[in-house]
Amino acid sequence: MLLVILFLAGIWAGLQNALAGGGSFVTLPALMLTGMSPLAANITSTVALFPAQVSSGLAGRRLVSGAGRLPFKALFVISLIGGALGALLLLNTPSAVFARLVPWLVLFATVVFAWGSFFRRSSGSRESLGPVGAGVAQLLIAIYGGYFGGGIGFLMLAALTIAGMPTRNAGATKNVLAGVMNASAVAIFVLSPQVHWLQAGVLSAGAVLGGLGGAWALHRVNERVLRIVIVGIGVALTVGLFLRA
Repeated sequence: MLLVILFLAGIWAGLQNALAGGGSFVTLPALMLTGMSPLAANITSTVALFPAQVSSGLAGRRLVSGAGRLPFKALFVISLIGGALGALLLLNTPSAVFARLVPWLVLFATVVFAWGSFFRRSSGSRESLGPVGAGVAQLLIAIYGGYFGGGIGFLMLAALTIAGMPTRNAGATKNVLAGVMNASAVAIFVLSPQVHWLQAGVLSAGAVLGGLGGAWALHRVNERVLRIVIVGIGVALTVGLFLRA
C-alpha cells in the first residue's frame, strides 16, 4: 500500500515540477510516511526525482543561454561544484540536526515559492547583476540545492532574470541547471546508505510519468490554481513538521 502511495506521489510531484515546481513538498512527506528519517527522505527524494529533471532540462535545451556576460558553461560548472558542496554538507549533517532544520527549510522553500509565484516582478532584460554577482548567486543557490533543494527553481529564476536573461530563456536554463546541481549531488548520494532504492525506484517511475503528463497538460491546467495548491501543501507540511518537532 505504501509503495502505491509513493508511486502516486511521484506522479503528482513529476506533474507539479513540470508545471510549476515544488515537487519535493509532496515527495518528502510521502517518504517520511514510510518510516524514513527526514535526512534519508531528503536524500532519497533527490535521487528519485533526478531522471525527471534531466528529461525536463533536455526538453527545453534550445532556449538555454548565459546570464549577461556570464556564459552558460560557467553557470554549468558553478552549479556542478555548488551541488556537490551542498550534498557533502548534507551527508555530514547528523540526522537529528537535520530533523530540526527541516521545518525551517520547508518554511523557507514555501515562502520562496509563494514569492516567486505571486509577488515577484519580472526584471525584463535590463541587467542588474554583473558576472561576479550572478556567479556568486548561482553558487549559493547550488549549495542550497544540493543540501535541500526546495524552492531552487524560483531562486534561480529570480537571479537569472535579474542578471539580464529573458524570462523564457531563464525558465529553460534553470531547468537544466537544476539537473546539473542535482547530478553532482546524486553522484555523491548513490554511495550513501541513506538511499532507499526500492522507494526511490517507485517514486522515480511515477515522477517520470507525471513529468510526461505535465508536458501534455502545460497549456491545459490553470497554473495559478496549481501554485495555490502547492503553497497550501507547503504551509500544511511546515505546520505539521513544527508540531512534530
